[in-house]
Amino acid sequence: MKLTINTYGRLKLLLLLVTCFLFQQSYLFAQDDKAVTEEKPAPVKYKPVKNTFQSVWIIENQTVMVPVKGTLEFDIMHRFGEIDEGFRDFFGAFDPSNIRLGLSYAPINKLFVGVGYTKEKRLVDGSAKYSIITQTKGKYPVSVTYYGSLSIDTRKKDVADIYDGSLIKNWTDRLLAFHQIIIARKVTEKLSVQVAPSITHQNAVSGYYTKSDSTGTEIYKSMRNDHFAISFAARYKFTNVTSVMFNYDQPLTKHPSNNPNPNISLGIEFNTSSHSFQLFFTNYYGLNPARNNLYNHNDPLPLSNGKYLVGFNITRLWNY
Repeated sequence: MKLTINTYGRLKLLLLLVTCFLFQQSYLFAQDDKAVTEEKPAPVKYKPVKNTFQSVWIIENQTVMVPVKGTLEFDIMHRFGEIDEGFRDFFGAFDPSNIRLGLSYAPINKLFVGVGYTKEKRLVDGSAKYSIITQTKGKYPVSVTYYGSLSIDTRKKDVADIYDGSLIKNWTDRLLAFHQIIIARKVTEKLSVQVAPSITHQNAVSGYYTKSDSTGTEIYKSMRNDHFAISFAARYKFTNVTSVMFNYDQPLTKHPSNNPNPNISLGIEFNTSSHSFQLFFTNYYGLNPARNNLYNHNDPLPLSNGKYLVGFNITRLWNY
């Protein structure tokens, strides 16, 4: 009888130990599951900022915006003559004007390519624009886009005095290249700003030969082949479809002569889902960014007999 009681007690003790062991393992597993859950939080979803600008243009310059894949855009850009005779020439409207027609397409996301034809110098240009970074809250504070263009003077050889004085000898003398990095930020839902450093390269510049006692014959160039500049732009929306725009372009390179003037532009923009219309005052006559940076002879300062003109840009979008 004593053996039976002891055996029964031992069985109860063994059962109690097994129960405690299982409970402890269950508690540990629950703790592990909780720890795993705490170590792997839900992934954060970053949303890129939309509509930093409404158009790919802000007066004279490209904006940081790149349309979505499948977008086709047609541009009409127009500059009237200088406002210097008041009502006699209807504030420049009756003076010789400058016009550019352009067509661009987005074959893939982040890339926009296009061609254009400008009345001045009969310039034909090809361009490419690529979005490198898009402003994203918690990830990227700004948007960054590259823009580049290559232009060629298509006038007849016996007519062209390419780029204000230098004569055409080879077809490469007709080329003009432009590269720009655009950095923009949408500060608020109404205000967007951008800065864009650029470099322009011209293959041919005007010049002449000079004599030097120390080195013999030298070539004097009126301008350098490479030109650095920087532009600043801002847009402020005061309604959902209407904005005011400001643009300033500052040349940085100092040339031996024919240094270009800076540009100041101020205007207003109206938008729909597929159209953008910009009307503004500017002292840039050209419609090619490379020529504007190199050859702006209009002084923007009123005290220096500043010369301004009226211009407008119209863009029409289709999405396929």
